[in-house]
Amino acid sequence: MRYLIAIALLLITAPAMAQFWTHYTNERYGYELDIPPGYEGGGESDNGDGQAFYRPKSEQLLTVWGGHLLENFEAEVAQQQRFASDENWAITYQASTPQWAVFSGRRGHRIFYQRMIPLCDGASYAAYRIEYNVRDLAAMEGIIDGLTRSFMPMGC
Repeated sequence: MRYLIAIALLLITAPAMAQFWTHYTNERYGYELDIPPGYEGGGESDNGDGQAFYRPKSEQLLTVWGGHLLENFEAEVAQQQRFASDENWAITYQASTPQWAVFSGRRGHRIFYQRMIPLCDGASYAAYRIEYNVRDLAAMEGIIDGLTRSFMPMGC
């Protein structure tokens, strides 16, 4: 009887346990964020600047990376927006402060949301970008909120 109860509890709690977010830390640039459930990491990039996480079932791609500022944070944000425009993304939203910047866009049935933060050394930044299908727009609000809440520099 004990075994049946234990197995039943395991079967009931297993789906809930699978819903926990994991944590990603980038030592090279000094930033961290939580990764939503269901996203599979592809491993740290060869140069150690970040990682890509993919959610196969929903065709969602989360990319996180760090980089060195070419001029200053504002210029880096502007350059990232130009890169998106050059890739035929229509920028539909943008906002920024000295501590963060966000912008998003749409291309066909795909949407992206990108957030950038300056890092503690004053010479580098971190960014995350999530791409998803327009059909998933409503479901992405909680994911983007969780990413944004946990996205921060380390050791300042």
